[in-house]
Amino acid sequence: MLDQKVAKLINEQINKELYSAYLYLDFSIYYEDLGLDGFANWYNIQAQEERDHAMLMLQYLQNNGVKPVLDTVAKPDKELKDKLEVLKLALEHEQYVTSLINDIYEAALAVKDYRTMQFLDWFVKEQGEEEKTAEDLVKKMELFGGDAKGLYMLNSEMAARTYSAPSLTL
Repeated sequence: MLDQKVAKLINEQINKELYSAYLYLDFSIYYEDLGLDGFANWYNIQAQEERDHAMLMLQYLQNNGVKPVLDTVAKPDKELKDKLEVLKLALEHEQYVTSLINDIYEAALAVKDYRTMQFLDWFVKEQGEEEKTAEDLVKKMELFGGDAKGLYMLNSEMAARTYSAPSLTL
């Protein structure tokens, strides 16, 4: 049986992952409205990944005898005004999610819940990748986004992203 605090934090994280999906869908809509279909594609896929993360956590709770309790998913509250600003918001958001995963890991460590720590290892690694990717996108936009040809190439690069389901076994 999972420690109550650890289970509560994982349950709360489900909601935060679903919020992340909403946020990235909002980013996708923003870029689609600008005619940047590649960026829209990239954030649509990002939203799918966040939903997958929520489902993995939900399944983990169920596999450990804990009934997940769903909460209201908040509407994204960021006003999106600039292509670069959106990418910076994504980086900040990924850093925030990393801190949340670290908090759950710390709670699991405190009660010597090694199984949950092993489960969270995948998310720790994933967050490192997410932050690096978000940081790279910011850098690329800063370098090339002000030039029409550069923005076109970035958009084409983003359009090439395809969805792949996570390979975490529970």
